[in-house]
Amino acid sequence: MGSKTPLYDKHVEAGARIVDFGGWDMPLHYGSQKEEHHAVRNSAGVFDVSHMTIVDLKGARVRDFLRHLLANDVAKLQDSGKALYTCMLNEAGGVIDDLIVYFMDESWFRLVVNAATREKDLTWIRKNAADFDVAVHERAELAMIAVQGPKARELAAPCIDAEWREQALALKLFTGMEAGDLFVARTGYTGEDGWEIVMPSMRAPSIWDRLIAGGVAPAGLGARDTLRLEAAMNLYGSDMDETISPLEAGLGWTIAWEPADRAFIGRGPLEKLRDEPSRRRFVGLLLEDKGVLRNHQRIVVEGSGDGEITSGGFSPTIGRSIALARLPAGDYDSAQVDVRGKLLNVRVVKTPFVRNGQVRIEV
Repeated sequence: MGSKTPLYDKHVEAGARIVDFGGWDMPLHYGSQKEEHHAVRNSAGVFDVSHMTIVDLKGARVRDFLRHLLANDVAKLQDSGKALYTCMLNEAGGVIDDLIVYFMDESWFRLVVNAATREKDLTWIRKNAADFDVAVHERAELAMIAVQGPKARELAAPCIDAEWREQALALKLFTGMEAGDLFVARTGYTGEDGWEIVMPSMRAPSIWDRLIAGGVAPAGLGARDTLRLEAAMNLYGSDMDETISPLEAGLGWTIAWEPADRAFIGRGPLEKLRDEPSRRRFVGLLLEDKGVLRNHQRIVVEGSGDGEITSGGFSPTIGRSIALARLPAGDYDSAQVDVRGKLLNVRVVKTPFVRNGQVRIEV
């Protein structure tokens, strides 16, 4: 038996198929992964993401600490509630985790990190925080849900107290705010608009019920994965890990190189790789033949060598198989994938595949 979120009983009552996910008992789907996927693309779905780890960092030097700890630069965050996506690297430039950081005030920043990496993340953060006299508080008493889709904010608005509702609806992308005992952020992991809402655990079941009653579809891990793949959003442990640099995981845009004297952890090795012409590409793939692309399948690039699919699957929105892959350096737009000993043709495409309900690639 794994750990259970405050919404576990709600998932069981709804007939969810429960699976282990990073040590947590989580819903894979509630009957139809495909229907849940389309509900998010066309209307609104709600995900239990209470397994994610929320960490509050407090101290007079917390901004200095995060400028050292993270590859992106929190100096960009000047307005309360503003958020930043970033990687946290080891000394070799590999990705310990990817996360979102929120600026609350000059002595308080909030991190949301992945569930499966919780222990190593907290160990690394605490180890490095000691030199900056920053206090690290894991907020295990909080729950989090993600309401995603073109109608998500409209349908979820009644869950926000009237005093805060208008302000919450006016939030800009990648910005959060406190709304009474809730924290509401316009962020997500689906390529659709919506909110991620943090709340005291005891409030989670009633808010979940209210969302379902208001027409929001419950959605599980299966739909979350196909949605994030279509949006070309990386999954830690599949698309990157401690042996992979952000530069070879399509996350070069998350590295703040300026100012040049900001000595963030892993900077030296990253600078060497940045200038390396043989650096591997991280790309999107569209299967041209019949079949399904899966994680870890070998990619054959004629004249350049082999690559590997890092995340692959069937796209319900496009109706074709798609993938994210790490390929050899070079200028080419086609390759072949080894599917059970048979080479199938794939086209290299620009990602995302889907964003805000619209297919972004030529099919």
